Amino acid sequence: MRGDEAMVVGAFHSWLESEGWAAEAVRDHWDLIASRNGETLYCEAKGSTSEPGLDIHTAYGQIICRQAEQDDHAARYGLVIRDEPKLVRAALRAPARLRVALRTTIYAVSEEGAVRLV
Repeated sequence: MRGDEAMVVGAFHSWLESEGWAAEAVRDHWDLIASRNGETLYCEAKGSTSEPGLDIHTAYGQIICRQAEQDDHAARYGLVIRDEPKLVRAALRAPARLRVALRTTIYAVSEEGAVRLV
C-alpha cells in the first residue's frame, strides 16, 4: 500500500472489529473483507493523494470490476478514504443513486483513526 493508505486500512480494520465484524486485510485484490451475521463487506481503501479525482475514480472502477468476481449478490462494498475534504468531494461526485445501485458506502477515516459514514 502506498502513502498513508496502510493507516486508513489499519484504522478501519480496528473500527470494523469494534463494531462486531470479523475483518481480514488484503485478500483477493480487496484491501479488507469483513463479515458479520452472514453479511460480507468488501472494501477498497485510498489514502492521501495529489490526484484525488483520478484515484477515487480508480477506486470506483476497482469496486465495479471486482463485483463481477463475487458470487454474493447480497454483499456490500465500502470505499474507505482518508477524511480529507478533497477526497470526500471526489467520492461524492458519484451520484447517490449510483452508489445505492452498486451497494457501496463511503467511510472516511480521520488522522486520529476515527471512522465516519459519509
